Amino acid sequence: MSLILELARIAFVLLFLSSGLNHLTKLEAMTGYATYKKLPAAKLGVVLSGILLILSSIAIVIGLWVDLAGLALAIFLVLAAFIFHGFWAETDATAKMNETIAFFKDLSLAGASIMTYGYAHAAYKMWETGNQLHQPIKIFGWAIYQHIALFH
Repeated sequence: MSLILELARIAFVLLFLSSGLNHLTKLEAMTGYATYKKLPAAKLGVVLSGILLILSSIAIVIGLWVDLAGLALAIFLVLAAFIFHGFWAETDATAKMNETIAFFKDLSLAGASIMTYGYAHAAYKMWETGNQLHQPIKIFGWAIYQHIALFH
């Protein structure tokens, strides 16, 4: 089961890692889009969000500060949903559909990021109190008990 969870963590961050790399390697195009969406200090925002996406991805994969990485991704995704994917303001049907999909994708991924935060935070609290192998945490049941070592 540990291998499956490790693969799931890698699969979870592939989108964020790819996006973060694109933020930095396609800086001008991303800055143009951010400017079009009226993001203040667009270039700085693109660079900082690219770094955040890359560092959060790495942290989740290697199991270092996973709770902070999950929380950072959740905040980023909620902001991105509302700043960049305002489907309610679109008049073109195709654009409205695309922005609706992107908006709810970001919110869904924010939910998964919050679960990652909660899972890692609960695992850390168990490790911190020395209960990592004695009893399962009630929030997540046996999954925490079985896989505590994935995060610390």
